[in-house]
Amino acid sequence: MKKQGFIPALVSVTIISIVIVCVISFTIYNAKIIGPVISVLGFIPWIPLQISGRTIKSVGADIVFGAIDTGILGIAALIGASFAGVLGAIVGGAVGDSITDGFAGLFEGKIAEHLRKHGIEEARTPLSSSMGKMSGCLIGVGIVLTIAWSILGISI
Repeated sequence: MKKQGFIPALVSVTIISIVIVCVISFTIYNAKIIGPVISVLGFIPWIPLQISGRTIKSVGADIVFGAIDTGILGIAALIGASFAGVLGAIVGGAVGDSITDGFAGLFEGKIAEHLRKHGIEEARTPLSSSMGKMSGCLIGVGIVLTIAWSILGISI
């Protein structure tokens, strides 16, 4: 349990955040690849989970929460940006986040129940919760941006 406490989680979040910012800074202006790049970055938080001995399945509820939460937030921000530019994106993201937290929480709870029912240990720790949600958020918004810019051809 020591490998999953606050300090290892803080170190993991900090290192992964630095990696994400560095990678994104090189790809931010290439709309066609930014979605897939962000989605791939969503798998980096799995590394500390594996090192700590957690299975990816055990953080499934957190991953689903993050994917739904930030995926729908991305849609709200895109819609807000199309109506009112930067301010619209901020308001769309903020309001969208509060709404999506509620919906994503429903799915997170349902999946947590399912995992417990099937004997999969899913008790939250600082590391599992932070890495699971970080992973899901990156994967979710990466998929939304891939669809928006690469498939639908939406531009901002």
